[in-house]
Amino acid sequence: MKRLFLLLPALALVSASAGAVRAPLYDDPAATREALRRALVERRQAERRSVQLEAAAAQAVEAAEKTAREAAALAARIQQAEAGISAAEARIALVDRERASLREELGSQQAPVVRLTGALQQFSRRPVALAVLRPGSIKEIVYTRAVLASAVPEVRRRTAHLRARLARSRQLRREAEAAAGVLRAEEDRLAARRAELAQLETRQRLASRDASGSAAREAERALALAEEARDLDALLDELDDAGALRRRLAALPGPVLRPARPEEARLAASAPEEPAGAAARPPSPYLLPVTGRTVRGFGAAYSGGTSAGIVFAPRGGAQVVAPAEGRVAFAGPYRGYGSIVIIEHENGWTSLVTGLANLDVRVGEALVGGAPLGSAAQRRPVISLELRRGGEPVNPLAYVG
Repeated sequence: MKRLFLLLPALALVSASAGAVRAPLYDDPAATREALRRALVERRQAERRSVQLEAAAAQAVEAAEKTAREAAALAARIQQAEAGISAAEARIALVDRERASLREELGSQQAPVVRLTGALQQFSRRPVALAVLRPGSIKEIVYTRAVLASAVPEVRRRTAHLRARLARSRQLRREAEAAAGVLRAEEDRLAARRAELAQLETRQRLASRDASGSAAREAERALALAEEARDLDALLDELDDAGALRRRLAALPGPVLRPARPEEARLAASAPEEPAGAAARPPSPYLLPVTGRTVRGFGAAYSGGTSAGIVFAPRGGAQVVAPAEGRVAFAGPYRGYGSIVIIEHENGWTSLVTGLANLDVRVGEALVGGAPLGSAAQRRPVISLELRRGGEPVNPLAYVG
């Protein structure tokens, strides 16, 4: 009987602990579970990439390459922390939803249990000595005791499910507190890594001041092209043409000195031709530039036509990285797309990333895969990615490793 009466304070515990931990609410439990699964996958991928980049940075001999890979590794660590935060928030949302459902269930069962246990408690506490003062009371007491002896086991059987639900509520409270602790730890880790990346980028900028003259001139030419281009497709075409010309000029042989004995000179062997299908090889490995939910896929129809890339809705201020190794052909704001970055890869491939709020790269800069490009907006961030081959958009997901 005593254990049965302990149900009442336990029921109060459920209500008291309801608001202990709060998380962003998701509209659909299935979508929340999918968000949790995706965040865990993204976290593992970012962790694996950061380990690889850290190992490559440790083996790099040249200072510039070492710094570039360290920056890419830090960006991967930032994305790892962002995915960890998303996973913790999804866990908290799932726990909160189950706790709310459990509170409703227990609330509907609480009233009859309270009335029943109150009546049983009143019967059990009736003093036996009072039976002496009233004729027939002893018979009533014996009858009451017999009823209690048969009723209590049945009450315990019927409240077994309720006790199990109360135990589940206590477990959910522990899970919510643990998820909140993970969330706080990931947020601290994210802040520390962002500060570390900012310090590294500051050192990188100071070290590259001497080369800023030629980079500024190239940036001015890129901005002039952006002003002349009627739309983003035209800008990409202009930059593709400029990149193709630059590659052809780089492939030309250098000046040849007059030989000492011209009569013995032979024609130099021509440069080896590019193997057939080389342009079909995509940049590898190829990464998604940001972690977060996909809101529009490649080829999807929308009010503006057909999507030529993928659109993401990441966390506010999310880290955005280069999808693959390449050279920055354009970096700056462009006509309603926010700040954009256009990266030239080998064999005529081009990546376009739009929607950045802040940029960490300059025109002409050589990037390693995963290098930090900048960050997304804090409010309603939208990042898009296009991959083009010879000017034609292709599905980036076909090449993501």
